[in-house]
Amino acid sequence: MATERYNPREAEPRWQRVWAERGIFEAKNGDPRPKYYVLEMFPYPSGRIHIGHGRNYVMGDVVARFKRMKGFNVLHPMGWDAFGLPAENAAIERNSHPKLWTYENIETMKAQLKLLGLSLDWSREIATCDPSYYSEQQRIFVDLHERGLAYRKESEVNWDPVDNTVLANEQVIDGRGWRSGALVERRKLSQWFFRITEFADELLAALDELERWPDKVRLMQRNWIGRSEGLSLRFALDPATAPAGSDEIEVYTTRPDTLFGASFIAIAANHPLAEKLGADHAALASFIQECRRGGTSAEAIETQEKLGFDTGLRAEHPLVPGWTLPVYVANFILMDYGTGAIFGCPAHDQRDLDFARKYGLPVKAVVLPEGEDPDSFAVADIAYDGDGHLFHSEFLDGLSIPAAKEAVTRRLEEQTLGNRQQGKRQVNFRLRDWGISRQRYWGCPIPIIHCPSCGPVAVPKADLPVLLPDDVTFDKPGNPLDRHPTWKHVACPQCGGAATRETDTMDTFVDSSWYFARFTSAPGEEPLTREAADYWLPVDQYIGGIEHAILHLLYARFFTRALRSAGRIGIAEPFAGLFTQGMIVHETYKDTAGKWLFPEEVERLADGSAVRVGTGEPVTVGPPEKMSKSKRNVVPPEVVADTYGVDCARWFMLSDTPPERDSEWTAAGIEGAWRFTQRIWRLINEATELAGKAPGRPDVFGPESIALRRASHRLIASVEEDFDRLRFNVAVARVHAFANVFGEAIAAARALPEVPADLAFALDEAASYLIGSIGPMIPHLAEESWTVLGRDGIAAEAPWPVVDRALLVEDEMTLPIQINGKKRAELTISATASQADIEKAVLELEGVTRALEGRAPKKIVVVPKRIVNVVV
Repeated sequence: MATERYNPREAEPRWQRVWAERGIFEAKNGDPRPKYYVLEMFPYPSGRIHIGHGRNYVMGDVVARFKRMKGFNVLHPMGWDAFGLPAENAAIERNSHPKLWTYENIETMKAQLKLLGLSLDWSREIATCDPSYYSEQQRIFVDLHERGLAYRKESEVNWDPVDNTVLANEQVIDGRGWRSGALVERRKLSQWFFRITEFADELLAALDELERWPDKVRLMQRNWIGRSEGLSLRFALDPATAPAGSDEIEVYTTRPDTLFGASFIAIAANHPLAEKLGADHAALASFIQECRRGGTSAEAIETQEKLGFDTGLRAEHPLVPGWTLPVYVANFILMDYGTGAIFGCPAHDQRDLDFARKYGLPVKAVVLPEGEDPDSFAVADIAYDGDGHLFHSEFLDGLSIPAAKEAVTRRLEEQTLGNRQQGKRQVNFRLRDWGISRQRYWGCPIPIIHCPSCGPVAVPKADLPVLLPDDVTFDKPGNPLDRHPTWKHVACPQCGGAATRETDTMDTFVDSSWYFARFTSAPGEEPLTREAADYWLPVDQYIGGIEHAILHLLYARFFTRALRSAGRIGIAEPFAGLFTQGMIVHETYKDTAGKWLFPEEVERLADGSAVRVGTGEPVTVGPPEKMSKSKRNVVPPEVVADTYGVDCARWFMLSDTPPERDSEWTAAGIEGAWRFTQRIWRLINEATELAGKAPGRPDVFGPESIALRRASHRLIASVEEDFDRLRFNVAVARVHAFANVFGEAIAAARALPEVPADLAFALDEAASYLIGSIGPMIPHLAEESWTVLGRDGIAAEAPWPVVDRALLVEDEMTLPIQINGKKRAELTISATASQADIEKAVLELEGVTRALEGRAPKKIVVVPKRIVNVVV
């Protein structure tokens, strides 16, 4: 009997309605089953999603569905990272409001996500722009403020003088604002900070315990935290050159061993000494102003041309009387790292070498590589930063680098300058406190009131939330909250006098630094309860892109510690397991005018060339790239659902490529997935036709039924391990292999005049185990197949199939037989055969007897269950 094709266009929305009506994906707090929390990084509601966005959500969904089948109480929520500058830009472009644009996008993207059949608990949906969310964020801010973890200070920022706003380093392009084109200034502003450095040591040490995080991510975080052990060293200024009131410069160095190779001192443009000198020196003041036009990040400074200004000051070398070093103001020194001053040793630091060559400063090597001649070794264009021994360094000569560091540190600790130690051991971190102030409207208001008498005062919790006003305009540059006629004018909560609200809003990274904790509270509960958070946290499996390896993950790790210090939660690490998925990539297409084309606008010809649909115009095909709206190489989920069904898309996204690598979306690939899902449908129907509905279990099984049952149980055991290890592509391959075995068993059964009871049971079991294995991956087809099989309930609520471990044990094994290291034969024998039995059987093989030519072998080496080697 021919089986009708599986119709995903009809089945998929029907099963999605069933799941929603039954509420089977809604998690229950306090459920007695073991908990499992799986979470994908929540999206920014930018407009519409494409199929490339779906890969991490589908991977998380496989884990969530699998863990439910394994008996866990699973939390798998979804929300929206909804604040941010793009919404303000859209409001300006459309003469609209950020809230309207954001919520319209949320509705669109929510409908698209639902198309993918994700087992999400929508009852816990959040949007960070909703007052119910950011009111709790403001309470958290007040808690941190009370504990000194939130504070205000002056700091340098990138300031756009036309748009009147602070710019992120990424928004400064060639020294100009990305939108206004104005020359960017470095300006000091009072900003709010979170004291993340309070936890620097703990954040670093705890990385060793995150064994289910990728090594690459942990290394990136270690480097970002950047713990270094060094020396704080004070250089005396030559009194003949020093300005009044300044007699020393303090530097921080991790290479005190290279002091005998020093050739200059460099200080930051905003170092107090530089600013003091610039007040009376027009050329230096101009240079300092030029430095302020660059970016403020370490990355921006590292890539710009290294420039300096000789101040005329001279610093006295701490180890060699009479040796002085010129003091420069340099554009590559950061004031907020170390002391804002360094000594330069050009021979052993590339940045210092480039600077020294530019300004004609001495380059003296003091570390000698092994095997080099001390009389001839010199540094040319590449600084030597490798290992070696000290030379040209007086009392350090002959010492290794670690020994030299210790020796010079001890010497400088014993020396005094101005009745204090001249040198002092110090631990520094690259990590800086987190500046959270943003001069924009669409963000969480910082709950602070500025009073002329009382200073900055936190808004009392009883008066929270501080709501964003809706009646704002975007017709002028700058922050609309600054110019609102009434919103910012309030009474001081302490003295009752006239005061103003803080008009800066929080960095959107704050919103995403605790959302995983917000999800733990069930609908109707308080936004963040200790009981719920401690029940669900940490997240057992977190999934997202590698681009968030540093900032988001580091901020989230800080936030859990800050919440713990405030008594709000009891855990330190937010994510027990982290997986960074690869991207979905697609070819790009351009017409003859260089305009990007959508895939549906392009037709591939038989010769491999591409033309534009409707016109036949030649199309240039580019290499696969990350799906991007700007390059139009995107595939909408609606198109896939309407053409092939979303299960095909899910299957394709999980197939072929390891999940941590990029995967190319191709028409051939999705068509192959469609053919295979149809094949599974046919196999289930054919097996059910042969076996009948739920045949009873016989007492005895024949060889054919045992072989099929072994394959079924091996499938479930292997796929279970693959899901636990997130090897989705391997699980897909196993299902493909099993389908071949299953198909052969069905064909053999169909050839029989009557299907025996044991084979009927094995066919029915194989069908149910196949459905179980595909259920987390292609759940709609699994539901439809479950119905065909006549099982009770629905597949999404069925338990994971039980594996009979006895069926995993092989009765026989096949061993390759080598003679003097070359394979000559194979031996199939009982898996429990003794070594003597194996040797006897080997000597009876035709290939072995022919090779021996009547001689006795010198020895027979049996590697258990692996190989046999006959030595002649």
